[in-house]
Amino acid sequence: MWSLGGLRLNGRVVLAPMSGYTSAGYRNFMSRFGAGACVTEMVSDAAVLRNPSCESEFLRFEPLTPTGLQLYGHDPEVMADAASRALEINPKIAFVDVNLCCPAKKVVRKGEGSSLMADPGLCGRIVERIKGSVDVPVTAKIRLGIDGKSVNFRDVIDALESSGADAISLHVRTAADMYSGRPRYDLVKGLGDEMDVPLIISGNIYSPEDAGRALDISGAEAVMVARGGIGNPFLLTQMDTFLRTGEYPDDPTVGQQVQWCLELFDILAEELGERPAVRRMRSIAPRFVAGCDGCREYRRRLAQGIDDRDSLIAILDDVTAEMGDARAECSHRVGIRQ
Repeated sequence: MWSLGGLRLNGRVVLAPMSGYTSAGYRNFMSRFGAGACVTEMVSDAAVLRNPSCESEFLRFEPLTPTGLQLYGHDPEVMADAASRALEINPKIAFVDVNLCCPAKKVVRKGEGSSLMADPGLCGRIVERIKGSVDVPVTAKIRLGIDGKSVNFRDVIDALESSGADAISLHVRTAADMYSGRPRYDLVKGLGDEMDVPLIISGNIYSPEDAGRALDISGAEAVMVARGGIGNPFLLTQMDTFLRTGEYPDDPTVGQQVQWCLELFDILAEELGERPAVRRMRSIAPRFVAGCDGCREYRRRLAQGIDDRDSLIAILDDVTAEMGDARAECSHRVGIRQ
């Protein structure tokens, strides 16, 4: 157990916000595998305040585990109004997370996301104003800096802590790095031990060993898992067990992965409709068999050959018939280095 403000969390694995993936249905699916907390896809303050359709797509959900709403914008007053409005729409939002990390050009060119890290004072004012408008914890997600010449995460952390942030998530790459290159764990050694609020660490966490190593190096309270969990839901179970006991369950069988793949499709179809679920599963379903020997052809078919539920079942039946009892390797085991 650990605390995020006044919120008690039973688990040190947090499901990261990922646009196009972490819908309410996906989050609840992953929660059953060991996510101690989840964060929604990022949503703009303007969408919350001006777009009624945003209410059902991003704000109306029934979480199985504490879930934070991730907001992005740049004006402290507007961000605070959006946070307050979101809590009125859905009082089950457990915390508000401020996006100070998104490196997408369409976000940063508006002076939002990771571009805000150029002004630590403004980052702090956004958090401070939101804190004054809601009665739930307020967190922020940041990067090391905008690029290698402006690695100022410590200045931003100081501003956020002074403004009352209840926790800070840190992706150990710069915005310029996007999601490639080696994450710089060498820059965050012992950081969590120096902070007044919990640190949640992310970056290349693809295995239970990666999770443990990330916590050991950084002194963080929890890890945030993003791409590593796509198509690998049991990875969260392995990480959660490993962080609690030092051991973790064996990898699931391919047959189990197939079952979970179909289950996720049905959840997304009910949530989004069959056609949107098909489009989304074309990028997710191949990853359910990515750790299997000799499964390249099945990955191709799952990426290109899903037209409806029946076509998905047909491909998955072929996978099960050929390799259903084999073990599927969930962990990439890329290794975190200092």
